[in-house]
Amino acid sequence: MQAKAVVRTISMSPRKMRAIANMVRGESVESALATLRVMPKKAAGLISKALVSAAANAEDKSGGDVNVEALYIHTITVDGGPIVKRWMPRSMGRANRVNHRTSHLTVVVSDEA
Repeated sequence: MQAKAVVRTISMSPRKMRAIANMVRGESVESALATLRVMPKKAAGLISKALVSAAANAEDKSGGDVNVEALYIHTITVDGGPIVKRWMPRSMGRANRVNHRTSHLTVVVSDEA
């Protein structure tokens, strides 16, 4: 049985989040949470919260008879969200565009091998 959690419009670039998501892809939920807990990155906390939510969704969806220790990360994807465009003043009256990138995070957990 699969359950998923989606977090949209995270104010962090997808490139930074994918580096952390790639480290926990395919692991069990318990070992992934233990790995994310010791990482000093902002993305680790965000992915950890989504992973806990997906595990809770799986437990709720099954009526409470799924073993959380048996769950593993089936898929974890980080997609680009809307880009907030701002302008930064530069010398001699010019301006450069600054892109504030956002991300969409999808975590799917499963108990099937």
